[in-house]
Amino acid sequence: MGIFGVISYSVAQRTQELAIRRALGADSWSVMRLVLTQGLGLAGIGLAIGLAGAFAVTRLLESLLFGVTATDPLTFGVVVVVLALVAGLASYLPARRATTVDPMVALRYE
Repeated sequence: MGIFGVISYSVAQRTQELAIRRALGADSWSVMRLVLTQGLGLAGIGLAIGLAGAFAVTRLLESLLFGVTATDPLTFGVVVVVLALVAGLASYLPARRATTVDPMVALRYE
């Protein structure tokens, strides 16, 4: 929900910019790609920081783990894939909404 909220707010703030891009001839796919790249870039940075933190903290919590090693590659891999998919979906919804905005309505809004 946090990723969706941040990306949705960012798209709402950039509505006029995206409308100008559309009015100047940008197709829907290029606007969608712009928003998706931003969302997935933020998610990638978050995943990298989270993985580094997780590797550091697992050493402290190793005594509490039962049945898995502290740096179980399957666990870390599944978590990364699931979070990347969630971030992709959370970025796709605002990106799709940005492509459906009529440029003239968005430019007249403010």
